[in-house]
Amino acid sequence: MTEIDVKPFTYALALGLATAQLAFPALAADITGAGATFPFPVYSKWAEAYRKDTGTGLNYQSIGSGGGIKQIQAKTVDFGATDAPLKGPALEKDGLVQFPTVMGGVVAVVNIPGIEPGKLKLTGDVIADIYANKITKWSDPKIAALNDGLKLPDANITPVYRSDASGTTNIFTTYLSQVSEGWKKEFGAATTVSWPAGQGGKGNEGVTATVKQVPNAIGYVESAYAKQNKLSYALIRNKAGKFPQPDDKAFQAAAASADWKSQPGFGITLTDQAGEDAWPITAATFILVHKEAADPAKSADVLKFFDWAYKNGDKLASDLDYVPLPDAVVGLIHEEWKQVKGKDGKPVLGM
Repeated sequence: MTEIDVKPFTYALALGLATAQLAFPALAADITGAGATFPFPVYSKWAEAYRKDTGTGLNYQSIGSGGGIKQIQAKTVDFGATDAPLKGPALEKDGLVQFPTVMGGVVAVVNIPGIEPGKLKLTGDVIADIYANKITKWSDPKIAALNDGLKLPDANITPVYRSDASGTTNIFTTYLSQVSEGWKKEFGAATTVSWPAGQGGKGNEGVTATVKQVPNAIGYVESAYAKQNKLSYALIRNKAGKFPQPDDKAFQAAAASADWKSQPGFGITLTDQAGEDAWPITAATFILVHKEAADPAKSADVLKFFDWAYKNGDKLASDLDYVPLPDAVVGLIHEEWKQVKGKDGKPVLGM
């Protein structure tokens, strides 16, 4: 993992790199975390503001969900971050507490000369066929039928995918499995799959950089990466047959009827939800901490950081097109935090 020290944090530079780490000069009280690239833009903004407010810094390695899970299991970081929530048995096995921080959307980004953001329309089954190497040109009749009047080149499509174990890939392939039986049978949903064609990039940052560099490419990234890097994106037809814009309104619509307590650790699926305004590839991102705190003070610092973010970080999240969690869900998370205890059996953070 390439590290970049950020003081002050240079946002555009960080997102343009194939790999990234949010880092401040280490102090004794600094928090360490690693994992998902999906929330990296908002965690970086929260970290800047939190340091100004409290003096406590955050060292966050944006290495992908798989890496974050491994590091928290190995107890080499104070928290892990994943976009692919762990199931109940996995949480129990490793003694972990899991909770969401924000919601956001995965978007299909493209680099087609002359195609402006939001002009290209796609469906889930067409995207599945592109990544399955069954649709190989932008002039394919299935794409043309969705884009009457849009001039598309007779050029080969280069699918760009995550080369690392990725929660974003899990979200993306979960959606493809919901809308395409062929994809479900051949590839399925996972943090890594056997891609039949295209190029890989490490992290959302790597996919972003590759799509920008390769003409006629298509990739999937968290919406903030598309926005901050001014990438062209496609509209995707939702379950109601509409083509909403990938913005906070559409992400909120997808989460409108979510039952957060239906799964252990709040591990619900928000993809392919009903509703005319719902963005079809919406998801939450999650934090992992140990129930039994080896260092109660440091575990308390982690929870204090995210408690500050819930109370003070909504605008910073919204500015990046993430959706803050409803207050009722934050209340449930506070209850969940009571499981994080020191060796004396007392919660590390009094709420």
